[in-house]
Amino acid sequence: MYKKLIENPTVHCVSEPQLNLFSYTEENNLKEDFKIISNTNNVEFESLGKSTLIGNGNCVDYLKFIEANSIDLILTDPPYNLGVFMHKRNTNLVKMRKNQFAYAGWDNLSQEDWEKEMDVFFKESSRVLKKKGTLLLFMSLIKIETIIKMASKYRFYYKTTGIWHKTNPMPRNMNIHFVNSTEAWVYFVYNNTSGTFNNAGKMEHDFIETSLTSSKEKKFGKHPTQKPIKIISHFIKLLSNKNDVVLDPFMGSGTTGVCARKMSRKFIGIDLDKKYYELSKLEC
Repeated sequence: MYKKLIENPTVHCVSEPQLNLFSYTEENNLKEDFKIISNTNNVEFESLGKSTLIGNGNCVDYLKFIEANSIDLILTDPPYNLGVFMHKRNTNLVKMRKNQFAYAGWDNLSQEDWEKEMDVFFKESSRVLKKKGTLLLFMSLIKIETIIKMASKYRFYYKTTGIWHKTNPMPRNMNIHFVNSTEAWVYFVYNNTSGTFNNAGKMEHDFIETSLTSSKEKKFGKHPTQKPIKIISHFIKLLSNKNDVVLDPFMGSGTTGVCARKMSRKFIGIDLDKKYYELSKLEC
C-alpha cells in the first residue's frame, strides 16, 4: 500500500498527443505526488510514488495517450463478458450474487460489442508494447478461440493457454454438476516468437494452483474477480525484469500494481470504475 495519499498533488499539463510516461517523469525529475493531465485527451494519470501511475477512465482512451513501444509487459484481467450468459443459469447460493461478477454491471455487453472493444484493446496493446513484449491475460475458456483470433490480427504470437486451479472454489451447484474451480490465462508475445522468460533453467508448467484471494488481501474492499498476489507475482517474475514497465488496463482493485511495486517494476494501471479506482489507491 502507498500510504502517503496527497490531497493537492502537483499538476503537469502536457500538450503532446502521446507520452512515454516514465521518461517524462525522469526528464522532469518527478518523484511523487503529481498528476499528468493531457490537454488534448480526456486523460489524467495520478502518481502513487515515483514508480506507479494510475488513471480512471476508459482504457482505450488511456492506451492511446501512451507512447508506442514503451511497455514491457501487459498483465491484465479484462471482462469475460459472461454476465448475460450467467444470468440465464441458476445458482443454489443466491447470497453470493451480491459480490459476483455476473451481477456487477460491467460484464453484460452483447458478444458483438464485446468483440469490438477487445479488438481495439488488442490494437492499442500492440502499439504500446515493445517488440518481444509480453501480453498475458486471464480469460474464460469458452472465449479463448475468439481471443486468439483477434490477437493474431495485431502480430501477437500465441504461446500457450494455461490454467489457474483454485483449491477452495465457491461450491456453486455442487450437487448437480462439477464445481467450477479453474480459470484460463492466455500468453502472447508481440511481433516475435519469444520474449522475457525468467525461468532460471527450471521447468515452468502451464498450470498454477492457489487458493482464492484471501480476506487479508481484500482488507480495503472487495472486487468480484480479484486475483491472488501469489499468481500475479508469479507472472511478473517470469515475464518481466526489474525496472520494466508493467501495464494493467483493467486493474480492478490494483493487485498488479501491488506486486509490481514489491518486485521493483514500474506500473501503469487503468480502470473505468471510480469505486475500484479509489480502492486501488489503498491497495497499491
